[in-house]
Amino acid sequence: MRKAPFAACLPCLLTCATALGAEASAVSVATNGGSASSTATATGRAISNAYSAATNGGRAIADSHADGRGNALAVSNSVALADRGLAVSNSRAQALAGYFGAARARSDSIAATVGGVAISNSDARAGAFWGGLAQADSISTATSVGGVAISDGAAISDGRFGGRAVSISDSVADTWGGLSESRVRAVSGAAHFGRAHVNGIGVSMSGYRRASRANVRAEGRAYNHGLSRVRVAAVEFRD
Repeated sequence: MRKAPFAACLPCLLTCATALGAEASAVSVATNGGSASSTATATGRAISNAYSAATNGGRAIADSHADGRGNALAVSNSVALADRGLAVSNSRAQALAGYFGAARARSDSIAATVGGVAISNSDARAGAFWGGLAQADSISTATSVGGVAISDGAAISDGRFGGRAVSISDSVADTWGGLSESRVRAVSGAAHFGRAHVNGIGVSMSGYRRASRANVRAEGRAYNHGLSRVRVAAVEFRD
C-alpha cells in the first residue's frame, strides 16, 4: 500500500533539498451552503499543503503543519472533502537532524464524506543525530457515507550514531452507515550502525449499523550493527 522506502538515498536527497526554504499552500472551495477551511504552516526546510472543499451544507476542515530543521526535510499534505457531512483532516510532519545526521518526514491525511463524519489524523516524526539516518512516512485515510470513520496514523523514527531507522504507517477507515476506527503506530530506533525497519498497516471497514476497529502497534529497535525488521497488519471487516 506504500511506496518503497529509500533510506539509502536519504543523504543525497537532503543534500539537494538544503536549498529549499519553507513552502506553504492552502486552498478552500465551498458551494451550495457548504463551509470549507484550510490552514497550512511550514517552518524551516518544509513543505505544507492544505486543501478543503465542501458542498450541499457540508463542512470541511484541512489543517497541515510541517517543520524541518537542520539537514532535514518535512512534507505535510492535508485534504478534506465534504458533501452534506463533516470532514476533518489533520496532518503534521516534523524532521530534525544535527551533527551530520539526515532526516525526512512525510505525512498525508485524507478525509472524505457524503452525509457522514470522516476524521483523519496523520503524524510523521523523524529525528537523526551524530551521523544517523531517519525516515518516517505516515498515510491516514478516512471515508464515510452516512456513517462515522476515524483514522489515526503515526510514524516515528530515531537514528543516532550511524544507525538507520525507517518507520512506515498506513491507516484506513471506511464505512457505509456504520462506525469504523483505525489506529496505527509505527516506531523505529537505531544506533551504533544498527538498522531498523518498521511497517504498520491497519484497515477497518464496516457496513450499515455495524462497528469495526483495527489497532496496530509496530516497534523495532537495533543497536551495534544489529538488524531489526517488523511488519504488523490488522484488517477487520464488518458487513
